[in-house]
Amino acid sequence: MAARLLLHEKVLTGHGDLTETVVWSVPRTTAYSLGVRYRLAFVPGGAGRPAVLYDNHHPKGPHRHREGREEPYEYVDIRRLRLDFERDVARWRETRREL
Repeated sequence: MAARLLLHEKVLTGHGDLTETVVWSVPRTTAYSLGVRYRLAFVPGGAGRPAVLYDNHHPKGPHRHREGREEPYEYVDIRRLRLDFERDVARWRETRREL
């Protein structure tokens, strides 16, 4: 089975913020035991790097970056992944500027 794109969304807001979500169904291997590969990124307007990033690239596996700090992330499913990511982006916005 080859990799299959499940979801790709790219949104640019009026503030210049970029949010991109990419999710692939991939064969289960030692590198991707979940059978999914993903990257969800939130880059604030004018910033050169993501303020919030969730990904599961090999060899690190599921983890997230929030304002330069990296920590493990417990992947459950795509729905939960998106909810957790959106929650972290909302928290970032609440602490940085008005919505």
